Amino acid sequence: MAEYVLLYRSTPEAHDAAMGTPERSRESMAKWRVWIDDMNAKGCLKDLGLPLVRTGRVLRGRDKSVVDGPYAETKEVVGGFSIIEARDVAHAAEIASGCPILDGGGSVEIRPVMAMPG
Repeated sequence: MAEYVLLYRSTPEAHDAAMGTPERSRESMAKWRVWIDDMNAKGCLKDLGLPLVRTGRVLRGRDKSVVDGPYAETKEVVGGFSIIEARDVAHAAEIASGCPILDGGGSVEIRPVMAMPG
């Protein structure tokens, strides 16, 4: 088994559609809880991770220029992450396919965690 980071991305509009009212927020969080509980039950959730604030800053280049976010280069913003264990990237994609963010037009980026020599 290997570790994979799932990066949850959506547009500000999709996020507002899912979380914009208390009722929609409760419904959305209930879907997330079902998916998370399923990953836990199957033993593949390594670390639930954390949600991220939808704004931030990017430092670039040697001059360390600062750009405020959300970022014009992309329409989607990373809203959070989790770490899972899977047999391979195809298995990780299968696990990620149940993510509720996909129902709202968002995406899940699947990134293998690199083993550090040690």
